[in-house]
Amino acid sequence: MSSTMSSTTATPYYRFKPLNVGRILIWSLFAIALIVAPLIFKSSLALTMLSQIGYLIIICLSYNMLLGQGGMLSFGHAVYVGLGSFIAIHTMNLASKGSVPVPLVFIPLVGGLGGAFFAVLFGFVTTKKSGTTFAMITLGIGELVAAMALMFPGFFGGEGGITTDRVYGSPLLGITFGPQVQVYYLIAVYCFICTALMFAFTGTPLGRMLNAVRDNPERVEFIGYNTQRVRYFAFIIAGFFGGIGGGLAAINFEIVNAADSLNALRSGGYLLFTFLGGATFFFGPMIGAVLLVFASILLSELSKAWLLYLGLAFLLMVMFAPGGVASLIMMNVRVAAFGKFKRLVAPYIGLILASAVMVVGAAVLIEMIYHMQLNAALGPKVRLFGAELDTSQSGAWTVAAGLLLVGLAAFEVVRRKFVVVWGHAQEEIEAEIKRRDSL
Repeated sequence: MSSTMSSTTATPYYRFKPLNVGRILIWSLFAIALIVAPLIFKSSLALTMLSQIGYLIIICLSYNMLLGQGGMLSFGHAVYVGLGSFIAIHTMNLASKGSVPVPLVFIPLVGGLGGAFFAVLFGFVTTKKSGTTFAMITLGIGELVAAMALMFPGFFGGEGGITTDRVYGSPLLGITFGPQVQVYYLIAVYCFICTALMFAFTGTPLGRMLNAVRDNPERVEFIGYNTQRVRYFAFIIAGFFGGIGGGLAAINFEIVNAADSLNALRSGGYLLFTFLGGATFFFGPMIGAVLLVFASILLSELSKAWLLYLGLAFLLMVMFAPGGVASLIMMNVRVAAFGKFKRLVAPYIGLILASAVMVVGAAVLIEMIYHMQLNAALGPKVRLFGAELDTSQSGAWTVAAGLLLVGLAAFEVVRRKFVVVWGHAQEEIEAEIKRRDSL
């Protein structure tokens, strides 16, 4: 009787997990953006920038696997990206000679395996420690590898580096990878696949445990997990994807130089822009990669003081938005989702206008000072914002200083009003959340 009742009550049924429409839409838009970008931005400069953004997204996301997901502050990630580039470019040269049958489309994977190999070697040592000790060890290994590059010119090519020709072998469906647009689409395919794989990694047991090791390593040890092993495996995976990015860079530029690929400045760049983009969000490093390309190509061409501007931007972000650009976006998305964004439009316009005046005044002062120190032989006049300024006249200095002071004063006034409006909006949002939870 009981078996009969159980068989009738326990009717088998099937559960279908609903499709995540939002996630499908976001990934579809990402794929479409990668496809149509070179069709919209057709200049050679734009295509070069798009190609660099593609592989830098992979590199910054791989670095964030250490920093954002694992809490491992590394100063030597360029080692695995750079060594992956050297492995890839040597493989390309061997393949062009017919020594190894590796098509160009698989060269980034060779770079990834190279990065993972060296991550296995060096990561075993670096991941034995965490925190500041880990950071110092990665810095030491990075400097060690950069110094060794001069000791092995046969592999690293000395000061001239290693060059190659990416056009080798029989064309596949007419694709030779000679034109830059074909290289871009190769980078775009790897960018999409690697981004998807690294996003999938965040949901794996290893990815979840890596977050736990970041947040509370003592508790992870208490429940029986080896925190060093978790960090080590994540370090290897990050090295693999970093090597893929390095292999794509080797294909893109057809040259790899140890002075540019392995030094601490390169690792610092990955750290800086991953942080600026937002290390606490998955898409933050993607924003950082875009900022890195714009800073290194456009900003460096516009001004010799671009590193000063970059340092000031980093300082302001650390002080007022430590979550990076991604955190600013998500906070405003949250406000908009609760219908509170309209009241912030006017304060935002005020902040933008005041910031513009302040930035113009500061930029004029900085550019005139740089011109006097570095280009005095060219005369006292400097062209900026479409106007010609005379550094020998006090009027230009007075106007610039006045703009800076007026902008600072206006910004402070608007900022205080913005803080009040923002605080009220956040209080209303919290009250609404509590009301919904009580229902």
